[in-house]
Amino acid sequence: MHQEKIQEVIQEVKKVVVGQDRMVNRLLIGLFTNGHILLEGVPGLAKTLTVNTLAKVLHLDFNRIQFTPDLLPADLIGTMIYNQQTGDFEVKKGPIFSNLILADEVNRSPAKVQSALLEAMQEKQVTIGETTFQLDRPFLVLATQNPVDQEGTYPLPEAQVDRFMMKVHIDYPSKADEMEVMRRMANMSFTNEVNPILSKQDVFDIRNMINSVKIAEPLEHYIIELVFATRFPTQYGLSNEAKYIMFGVSPRASINLNLAAKAVAFMDGRDYVLPEDIKEIAEDVLNHRIILNYEAEADGINTRHLVKILMEKVPINKSVTF
Repeated sequence: MHQEKIQEVIQEVKKVVVGQDRMVNRLLIGLFTNGHILLEGVPGLAKTLTVNTLAKVLHLDFNRIQFTPDLLPADLIGTMIYNQQTGDFEVKKGPIFSNLILADEVNRSPAKVQSALLEAMQEKQVTIGETTFQLDRPFLVLATQNPVDQEGTYPLPEAQVDRFMMKVHIDYPSKADEMEVMRRMANMSFTNEVNPILSKQDVFDIRNMINSVKIAEPLEHYIIELVFATRFPTQYGLSNEAKYIMFGVSPRASINLNLAAKAVAFMDGRDYVLPEDIKEIAEDVLNHRIILNYEAEADGINTRHLVKILMEKVPINKSVTF
């Protein structure tokens, strides 16, 4: 039943968004596993439109925050304001108090604002003055960043990027998809109205179902092997790649790879994980957690390239000793 509703959500989003099935899939995985998503792609690839449409279909409270260099932490989480009538300070909550947060161009704001956002992501609470407020559940941050403009931006530190469950790279649409986009958007009467499909309770129910999806012990070992291959690449026949890796992935990678693989299996109508589920999601979970050195940049090597080699060279049936 819930798988059918998920398909309805996807079809409803497709009424507005063309050719971004992978992005929609990853956003749903993040929602159903309580994981925040970082979307990276050049302007005009419907990142903002997709998140906005998905919020409507999910019938969740939604706030879009445009990150700019002059943004302050108080603009995000809220502040204390003085009430002249009562003579007291009152709390004015910021836009972070919502279910879905679109942090648009998150790398355009300075470190203080980024830290305030990432703290809310991690702790699921916000402190204003002397009072701590719990954020509403579900709470999900979908952040976008533009890889093209580097001037006037503040790149997210590697340790903070690690708090995102996945970093999803958005590619250009195909010719057929772009033709459809052009025709829709050139039609002045086109509307982006969609119907709500899922409720908050549905989201919580789906989370419980994903939690009960089984993952066999050999596949758990496979996840650990993938993670350790980024830390000790020479032990896995990755001698050429080892010279590019400064630091391997953190333990958050193994946790999120397990969770995401379960979500992929559930959305595919299964209550058990296959090796293909792990392979499908591995790039998005691992790519932002591998820290490369300057030599990699000089040779034009990126983390996505390394993850693909990793998937080819780390066998599933390799024994693990703990």
